[in-house]
Amino acid sequence: MTTETVDTLIIGGGLSGIYAAYLLSQSDKSFVVLEARERIGGRILCPEHHGFFSDLGPSWYWPEVHPKMVHLIQVLGLKGYRHFEEGMGRFQSPHGAVHNVRGYPMQPLCWRLCGGMMALITKLCEHIPENAIRLNHPVCQIEKKSTGALVSVGELDREPWTRFKTNKVILALPPRLAAATILFNPDLSHNLTQAMLRMGTWMAGHAKFCALYEEPFWRQTGLSGHGFSERGPLGEIHDGSNNGREPYGLTGFVGIPAVQRKHQQHLSEAILSQLEIIYGKPAARPTAFFYKDWAREPFTATQYDQPPIYQHPYYHPPAGQPSIWDGTIHFAGTETADEHGGYLEGALTAAERAVMNQ
Repeated sequence: MTTETVDTLIIGGGLSGIYAAYLLSQSDKSFVVLEARERIGGRILCPEHHGFFSDLGPSWYWPEVHPKMVHLIQVLGLKGYRHFEEGMGRFQSPHGAVHNVRGYPMQPLCWRLCGGMMALITKLCEHIPENAIRLNHPVCQIEKKSTGALVSVGELDREPWTRFKTNKVILALPPRLAAATILFNPDLSHNLTQAMLRMGTWMAGHAKFCALYEEPFWRQTGLSGHGFSERGPLGEIHDGSNNGREPYGLTGFVGIPAVQRKHQQHLSEAILSQLEIIYGKPAARPTAFFYKDWAREPFTATQYDQPPIYQHPYYHPPAGQPSIWDGTIHFAGTETADEHGGYLEGALTAAERAVMNQ
């Protein structure tokens, strides 16, 4: 077993954790990011097809209300484009009948990022030392010391792979996931633990698809790509296209509970069949098809996340505490943000607070 000493330890390599590392890279203090997965990005996941990156996690940002996202995109030299919403929407009744409905553009106006949201992660990492990000490093225990903490990586029922002595821990993952997978020594208070477990992880109960095509056939018939269904398996559909050029896409969310989503192949076939019913025969023949069930992602969802969240919760620091253990541990996941919790803007807000607070 090895023990490494570092000023700040960041647990979680999603946007909040990577942004915290980006901010710390501008100081002279040492830091390490521990990510349980074999990739960075967390709930940001963007498979590539012909140079286009489909967002299977968060897809949008809203410039009118998300100033930190706008500023970061500008600083990193990235570009965004308006989400396509022109034309009529489609509605499918519980009996399967489909008809056009008036289109209602989102308010405020939403934008997508060129290169997918993963472009944010990639650009931020250009400013972070390569050896500062450790993949395949699941944290199993955090132990409070007289100064700082001792963090163990590995599995609880086995000898830890390695340990880190640190003055400060930035907990950049959903509070519910942290409470369910990390052993805290001493135990967190009952009230705090319950507050963390009650805080639903955004997207953790959802499954999302992206179907890509050479032509935007729905646009050619006056449709926006926006659709809702009360029959399923899809519940919500949007245009998920590239910026004015191929590939064009339809994307959206599966509307049935996670417990009914066990057979991905059958579900994918059912999704394409439903798209054909709603948008016509070309919808059943995509050039690429991507699907992600976040409820089956062990480093995102817990057993408590199987029912999807349909209304955006009111997020905040768990039990009103942005930090614990005399400022040793700081909450930084998007669900812990004081504003815009659950959104990418919230991830940036929470990361800034965790880095700046000493």
